[in-house]
Amino acid sequence: MCNACFNDGKIESTTTFTVEYKECIIVIKNVPCFECQICGEVTFTDEVSAKLEKLIDTAKIIMQDISVIDYNKAA
Repeated sequence: MCNACFNDGKIESTTTFTVEYKECIIVIKNVPCFECQICGEVTFTDEVSAKLEKLIDTAKIIMQDISVIDYNKAA
């Protein structure tokens, strides 16, 4: 069920997750998610959320102005 519009129209999909950290941008593409077909709300499983946190922590260590990470290759 969607947390935003409360409909049952969620499907498995992928998305791009973007984080601003200090003066840099971290972009993680191809992130598995569930997307509401009604309003577009995106949610992640606990496992994906944990992997995203690890990827972001790693990216913070090696920060550049922009870091682009492919989830499928890094997670």
